[in-house]
Amino acid sequence: MFQAALSIHREFPNSYTMRINDDITLQDWELTESFTRSSGPGGQNVNKVSSAVELRFEAERSPNLPAPVKTRLKRLAGRRWSQDGALILRVEDTRSQARNREIARARLIDLIQQALKRPKPRIGTRPTLASKRRRLESKAHRADIKALRNAPKPD
Repeated sequence: MFQAALSIHREFPNSYTMRINDDITLQDWELTESFTRSSGPGGQNVNKVSSAVELRFEAERSPNLPAPVKTRLKRLAGRRWSQDGALILRVEDTRSQARNREIARARLIDLIQQALKRPKPRIGTRPTLASKRRRLESKAHRADIKALRNAPKPD
């Protein structure tokens, strides 16, 4: 489902960095996680355990992402991009909080990796002479059909 390989490097007990590729590594201050109660099945735990994860990535303030990547990330994120420039991912796929955290981080990595890919520029081409002729012939044919719908003109 996710192509991203999740790699979290723990340097200190309460901090971590998330490695996207060789050039980009996210620091702990760029990411915020909050946990809420999840909807859906859960049995007796559904009203007691906060298993849904909301991962907030301060993309606009991130010094690690170049400006074109931020622009593409904003376009890819759509509604998940907040007005203050943060990317907010909410995951409540499983009953396990730990698994939801892994899924949220993998989705973030996957989105950033998609944004890193520079889109191939479109090369404009001219229509061929044959396609121009076909278009004009079809226009003339339609004009003839519509002209036949009119009542004949009295002489």
